[in-house]
Amino acid sequence: MSAQQDANIANTHKERLYDVLETEKVNPATADIDRMSPLQIVQVMNAEDTKVALAVEQVLPQIARSIEAIAARLRRGGRLIYFGAGTSGRLGALDAAECPPTFNIPQEMVLGRIAGGSFALWQAVEDLEDSAAAGHSDAAQLDISEADAVVGITASGRTPYVLGAIPYAKAKGALCIGLACNRDTALEKVVDIMIAPTVGPEVINGSTRLKAGTAQKMVLNMLSTGTMILLGKTFGNLMVDVQPTNHKLHQRAIGIVQQATGLERDAAEALLLQAGGEVKTAILIGRTGIEPELARKRLAAHNQFLRKALETTEIER
Repeated sequence: MSAQQDANIANTHKERLYDVLETEKVNPATADIDRMSPLQIVQVMNAEDTKVALAVEQVLPQIARSIEAIAARLRRGGRLIYFGAGTSGRLGALDAAECPPTFNIPQEMVLGRIAGGSFALWQAVEDLEDSAAAGHSDAAQLDISEADAVVGITASGRTPYVLGAIPYAKAKGALCIGLACNRDTALEKVVDIMIAPTVGPEVINGSTRLKAGTAQKMVLNMLSTGTMILLGKTFGNLMVDVQPTNHKLHQRAIGIVQQATGLERDAAEALLLQAGGEVKTAILIGRTGIEPELARKRLAAHNQFLRKALETTEIER
């Protein structure tokens, strides 16, 4: 990407940011918020937040399409990669960080990239969000291919950092998804699927860490969780691929084995130990009585889908 292209994207972002974006309009419901009591402040904020779930509801078909498409890429060995700046980038990084312990996936399967790098996770580096070249460079460093799914997250839909990353990813054949809180944006023009929950003006003018951030968090929860469900990472609503890497998660793993097998707590804990801490293996042993190695083979034969492995084993018994 040339310096001139970078400058053009940044200038367009700055010139048009405040003229038409819903997220930048002044909210009449909170025009006198500085005169309100603490209770009135939280009441009006809560009233505005009720609009977020309704806005997300309007884009559920696009979210569902995205989940299906992302899962297809990950089945082929691809990755889910988030790009964002500021709050949007932090939300993407948060979602990526929570996937490995929750779903027992490799660290590199879901990645988050934020303008300014890891330093920007706790310190604002707002000037770098205006650099399309930085987004292009960060995308290039990831060796993106047609196996990957890339999500550009930006409340405005015009953040240059994201608009630098997405075209690069698309040129490499990756599935490209946009997540913004405005319609008819520059991001929509360069992605395969656009998710645009429009939450309206913020409680504090332009503070998109509020309603827009909440909407983005809700959508990201759906994208990653829905994808992992399609990849067999749950049994019913049980987190059967959880990694028991600390006391809390170990206790949770025991509880999951209990719920799935009907065993008492001590028996479930012993079964988990026998399975080497593998929750799916423990459940399959507990439900069918087969040996751990055979349980692992059955799971492998069914791409780690516990329900399919259980159904096959129970038919054969």
